[in-house]
Amino acid sequence: MPCPAAPPGAASTVVPARSDVSSLALAHLTREAASGGEDAWRTLVALLDPMLHSIARGYRLNAADVDDVVQITWSRALMHLDRLDDPGAVAGWLAVTARREAMRTLQRGVRELPAAEPPEPRTSAPGPDDLAVEQERRTELHAAIARLSGRQRDLLALLLRRPELSYEEVSRELDMPIGSIGPTRERALERLRGDSSLASALAA
Repeated sequence: MPCPAAPPGAASTVVPARSDVSSLALAHLTREAASGGEDAWRTLVALLDPMLHSIARGYRLNAADVDDVVQITWSRALMHLDRLDDPGAVAGWLAVTARREAMRTLQRGVRELPAAEPPEPRTSAPGPDDLAVEQERRTELHAAIARLSGRQRDLLALLLRRPELSYEEVSRELDMPIGSIGPTRERALERLRGDSSLASALAA
């Protein structure tokens, strides 16, 4: 069952944004965020967004590409947090995802890899076929979001574009009651997971 968003004034469970947060705390945050917890999602972003930006910048991407890499990484998190085998390893999972996406961006831009930030040892540079598949997946994800109903589409598009927003900010941006954001988000994700076209593209 989707967990409703915490009502205004509810007790916060935010963990301080520190670099030494334990894997147990990260596991708790990941589970809470996967269930629609606003505080947990915002805390994960606050804790790990600087790391993702640092990884992307390490590949000497321009500012726009860095933002794209981080946005895509968070979009994957939004889709897959509840499927992680080890929620406490979310930081490593995000880091690998960001590195792979940065490499794809480099390949598309024919840029030189920096020696200071090599790719994951088990990850080979993608060839033209890999890039084509990734582009198809991205295109189908955007198409699947476009197929959602109005409120679900607008909410998910905003959360993917600006994951750092609080529920209060999302509420103002979309003129949506705070209490409906969490359930609407969960319904949107369930529809995406049940989208056969998106599933086929992701399985390619």
